Formats: sequence, C-alpha cells, structure tokens
Amino acid sequence: MKQSAPPLRRGWTTGSCATAAAKAAWLVLLGHEPPASVTITLPSGQDVAFSLCQYGGTPDAPCAAVIKDAGDDPDITHGAMIRCTVRALATGAGLVFKAGPGVGTITRPGLPLPPGEPAINPVPRAMIRTALTQANNGTLPDAEVTISIDHGQELAKRTLNARLGIVGGLSVLGTTGIVMPFSCSAWIQSIHRGIDVARAENLPHVLGATGNVSEKAGQALYDLPDMALIEMGDFAGGLLKYIRHHPVPRLSLAGGIAKMTKLGQGCLDLHSSRSRADMPALAQLAAQHGAPDTLPELIRTSPTVAEAFLLARSHNFPLGEVIAHAAWAVAHKTLNPAPVLLDILVFDRSGTLVGKADGPFTP
Repeated sequence: MKQSAPPLRRGWTTGSCATAAAKAAWLVLLGHEPPASVTITLPSGQDVAFSLCQYGGTPDAPCAAVIKDAGDDPDITHGAMIRCTVRALATGAGLVFKAGPGVGTITRPGLPLPPGEPAINPVPRAMIRTALTQANNGTLPDAEVTISIDHGQELAKRTLNARLGIVGGLSVLGTTGIVMPFSCSAWIQSIHRGIDVARAENLPHVLGATGNVSEKAGQALYDLPDMALIEMGDFAGGLLKYIRHHPVPRLSLAGGIAKMTKLGQGCLDLHSSRSRADMPALAQLAAQHGAPDTLPELIRTSPTVAEAFLLARSHNFPLGEVIAHAAWAVAHKTLNPAPVLLDILVFDRSGTLVGKADGPFTP
C-alpha cells in the first residue's frame, strides 16, 4: 500500500526572523546575557520561539542573528543569515529603521512605503515594535533598528526588486510571519506591488507575461520599459482581479499557447498542477471557427496543445488567433467593469507571435 507523503513543513518569514534578532539584540543592550532563544508574537497573536545563532556588534550597538528557516517552501532566502543591530536614541526620537548590507532601499513611488525608506515592510515593522516593547518592560523604546541580510545583494538579483525600484538588496517581507509551503501569496503580492508602481509612475501600458520568452517578445513588440513588465507567471487571476480594482489605461497579457488555451477555457490559475487544457473543448472551439473537417478530431486526440498547434499549422488553420480571442473574452470578463484597453498576445516557444486579439472575435 502506497503511503501518503508527509505534510509540507511551514517556515518563517524574513520579517519574523528580523523581529527575533531585534528583540534579542535589545535584551543584550539592556544588559542581559545573550539569550539562546527568544519568543516573539506573530500578527495572529501566536507566540513562537526562535533560536539565535550569533551575536556581535558593540556594547552600545549589539547585533543578533537568526538563520532563516523557510520550511519546505522554495524560498531563495532559506538558510540566509538575518542580522539586526540596535542602538538607543534620544528621548522622543521614536523607532527608526535602517537598511544594512543586503537590505534594499525603495527608490520609486507605489510601494507600501515612500521612496528613500528601507525595504522593511509595514507588518515586519509592526512586529518589531511589539517585540521591542515586550523586551523593554512594556514601553516602546526610542531606538534605531538596522536589518542586514548576508549575501542579500546577490540574492536580490533573483527577485523582482530591481524592477520594482528596490535597490541594494532584498526586502524584509511577511504579512503573517509564517511561510506556507509553496504558497502563492508572495508571488501574487509581487504582482500587486508591480501594478502599484506602474500606476504611481502613470505608465500608459502594462504587460503581464506568463514567462521569460513571452515577456521579452511582448516587450520588444511594444517597446515597453522594464517598469511596465509584470511577471504574472501562472497567476492570471491575481493580476486581472487586482487591475479590476486598480485600473491601468492599457493591459497586454502575453503567454505561450498552452497557458493561453487554459485562460481561454476559463482557468485563472495556469499552473500545470492546478489546471489542464481541455483538448475536446479546444477541438470544438476550432470547429466553431471553421477548422477543416478532419482537424478537430486530430486536435481532440492530441496529447498536448503544442502538438495540436503543429497540426493546425500543417492545415493552415490559425489556431493561435482562435486561442487569443478565447483568452481575450475570459480576461475581459474578469476585468469588467474596469475601463482597461485589453489585448492578448500568444507566442510560440521561439517567441514568434502566433495569435493576437484586442476585442471580441469577428468572423
């Protein structure tokens, strides 16, 4: 009998790790022995304990460090050293956050914090305020908190930070304090922030793409700046629903044949594990749009959309155009009633445009 796989292990956000390090460093500043572990309170009210891996700094500016454990989530910061240095400020100065090495600085409007601020998001800031208040006998101290992430500048190259206008390193993120394994939330949040930046910059045209090939091809087609590019991946619904409430003047959606087929069939999550192309439905769609007599049956029995597309090409049937119009209808319905000009771009694996739609299908 086949045994079920063990449940995936949850982890901790960068913000939670920074909070634990900040609390430990403040306790040292108050004269306590460096604790082996500290307990922090998550936004949900749950208390969790973190082990400290390293101490340093000076008596006036102690530093504590936590190694991030992202659980079973494929997080690029899993195993990263999150450091926090604290020092007391003059009475009335409040709590001041600084970006140390490996933490980025915001340079563009549209993000939750204004340009010039360190990329330490509001929820981690609130968690740190709570933790320092706990460590300081119930009173929020006047203090400077500097967060650093070892190798953060290198790791940031694998994120969307540069496109969002965050330079110099990573963002300190987290809305719940917990990383859910293979969670979609972080990616969808990056989509939302990309749209916010584009709106703040008054960009007239935004491109959401499912992958690198379609993004580069769509960018070249319209000569768009990097800031206008939204890496939506499989989360077409996350992008469309956000734009419905936060409109941009014009939106292009670009993707490969298979993913755009799934969008045209009503799937807003395009990941292979969560949606599949319906080949009989694709065959029926081709027949409705004048496919040669034998082609619909060939499409119906094709194992993949890619093979169906090759068959359609051999019959001189514009399946890419049909797919584009079907995807446009679903995307347009999802955007409604937002006043957004919409077009769909379908590319093959080489980046060649094989289908385009900017309105309802007309024979």
